[in-house]
Amino acid sequence: MMKTIDPILLRNTLGCFITGVTVVTCRDEDGKAHGMTANSFASVSLDPPLVLWSIGRNASCFDAFECAKYFAIHILHSGQESISRHFATKNPDKFATIEHENGIGDTPLLTDYSARLVCSVEHRYPGGDHIILVGRIVYFDGGDHSPLAVHKGQYKTLA
Repeated sequence: MMKTIDPILLRNTLGCFITGVTVVTCRDEDGKAHGMTANSFASVSLDPPLVLWSIGRNASCFDAFECAKYFAIHILHSGQESISRHFATKNPDKFATIEHENGIGDTPLLTDYSARLVCSVEHRYPGGDHIILVGRIVYFDGGDHSPLAVHKGQYKTLA
């Protein structure tokens, strides 16, 4: 018999794994920029160059990412906790006060980051209450910044 899993205990357990913090952006079919904080990012393959991340089906920008042809993943640096918090809100226009530029496919790109990957959508897979987006990297760049991380629900920086 399968034991019932307490979602809060499971979340706390998964929080023991330290993760980097990203902001993922896209533009919807109507031309509106969308972005959200995500820590479900992982590399998949170097050949071809693939990465993945997942988005909850209840996210306010789910429809935008479900239809987007491109997205950008911005790996945040240690000085960007406020950016992470900003993109974690339900603010309908997250780009109004954030410096950004437009990239491939008119994808909104943050101008401050530790690393940035622009991807074309390669696959979308169902993943329970999320979908998993696999992107083919079409452009990337990065710096030499200390990363922003999350551990047990708290922001951390690495020396």
